[in-house]
Amino acid sequence: MYRYDQYDHLIVRERIAQYRDQVARRLNDELAEEEFLPLRLQNGLYMQRHAYMLRIAVPYGLLSSAQMRMFGHIARKYDRGYGHFTTRQNIQFNWIELEHTPDILTDLASVEMHAIQTSGNCIRNITTDEFAGVAADEHIDPRPFCEVLRQWSTFHPEFAALPRKFKVAINGAVEDRAAIAVHDIGLTVLRNEAGEIGFKVMVGGGMGRTPILGSVVREFLPWQHMLTYIEAIMRVYNLHGRRDNKYKARIKILVKAVGLEEFARQVEQEWTDLKDSPSTLTEEEMARISAYFPLPAYETLPSTDPRAGHEDNKAFANWLQRNVKPHKVPGYSAVVLSLKKPGVPPGDATAAQIDFVADMADRYSFGELRVTHEQNLVLADVRQSDLFTVWQQVKAQGLATPNIGLLTDMICCPGGDFCSLANAKSIPIAAAIAHRFENIDFQHDIGEIELNMSGCINACGHHHVGTIGILGVDKDGSEWYQVSIGGAQGNNSAIGKIIGPSFSAHQMPEVIDRLLQVYVRERTEEERFLDTVQRLGVAPFKEHVYATPIASGALVGEDEYA
Repeated sequence: MYRYDQYDHLIVRERIAQYRDQVARRLNDELAEEEFLPLRLQNGLYMQRHAYMLRIAVPYGLLSSAQMRMFGHIARKYDRGYGHFTTRQNIQFNWIELEHTPDILTDLASVEMHAIQTSGNCIRNITTDEFAGVAADEHIDPRPFCEVLRQWSTFHPEFAALPRKFKVAINGAVEDRAAIAVHDIGLTVLRNEAGEIGFKVMVGGGMGRTPILGSVVREFLPWQHMLTYIEAIMRVYNLHGRRDNKYKARIKILVKAVGLEEFARQVEQEWTDLKDSPSTLTEEEMARISAYFPLPAYETLPSTDPRAGHEDNKAFANWLQRNVKPHKVPGYSAVVLSLKKPGVPPGDATAAQIDFVADMADRYSFGELRVTHEQNLVLADVRQSDLFTVWQQVKAQGLATPNIGLLTDMICCPGGDFCSLANAKSIPIAAAIAHRFENIDFQHDIGEIELNMSGCINACGHHHVGTIGILGVDKDGSEWYQVSIGGAQGNNSAIGKIIGPSFSAHQMPEVIDRLLQVYVRERTEEERFLDTVQRLGVAPFKEHVYATPIASGALVGEDEYA
């Protein structure tokens, strides 16, 4: 993984010193809150309902064990003993005191981390496939390109005050696991018929108030021009993006307003003056960056059946089926650690669990781990012969729930329990649904379902692309929930369709149950929930959900997570 050079260290140190002075002036009332706000946002610090929240950047979701342990240290010393992993592969801490934030940033710098690019109208943390570099279906490892983009975008003076936040994702595999279609820019690394490496470039994707799938603006861009072409896109957006209305400021609105053809024309015109600039990538530069991502010291191992000797262990078999993924190197597998144990807010990990995962990375995965945009963790390089031992250990820590890709593997934002922007709570609803459908055999029977939940229209929980999406809405000062079905991420991305009027919090578990009843009744053999929705449309699901009134009862977990 990438290591800071002397310039990185200097920049981060100087930023911390600058910020420490800003905090001191704020605490002494020399800076008003409106003056301090843009300064703290540049350092990842938000004000939420109860306390400050600090969001820390995890570039392209890649962590060393030392960096992971630092999260455990921060959770114990500065927070309430846990952290929350987000859909941008970052981590955030929700109970931070302002006076401690310069010390936290200093601690982070000691393990080559920071909180830059996690907030504000800048290019945010670059994301990618959590299995980058090890995926069995990977064309090209996208991580060196992610790192180039990270270095280029950090403190880029021209793009430090964009019309709105800007998100970029890169995928290098057959299957898109980076959700590139719902990003401002989505890049797919590929080879053309001549074997040359380049990118398919999508622009104008996004969720939030106006969910739109991105459009292909260029089918093949030679890799040397990744930065120059993105710079051309950014210049067009920075010039024409609206600054009078933040709800219409994203690039997706600009592309829709001027049309894809005209937008592409302006980008190509801008690119004409850029494509032979110093930002053009060279083989020497890519070789330098790629050297930070060497292959681990893999052993020559036979591919083995990890079930051998454990054929009667159903729990282990379920875990292998859902949480263990193919690896490009024989004898190895990638292991997903579920942060979705029923009764625990999705994406949360305690300091003890964080330290434990760091130890597991050292012991079984070359000291490295990943954060997924589904809010789980990954040990990317586990020997197949170690899988049973790994399962036993992670199970003891509550990290082995065999639900990856199933109903209770929910994406869920912190919602109204923490976020000042939220219209409704998310965590109690997630808890109630998880409790209702905790039976793992039932989950395996109904198969793959992505349930995504957001507490407000900003869509931090990616509800638009959930097979089942839940959006918290405010109705006459009360918390209600709008439900959509048929969303999808990946190669066949789709925006879900709202089934009808919203529901109260207490009705939500029954709503999900009724949706599943239709699926179980109507599905064909081997058909997933999404397939059934796409075949039948929304109508039969809507009809069954609203056929009879849904009683309001006690919401499981309401008191616990209030």
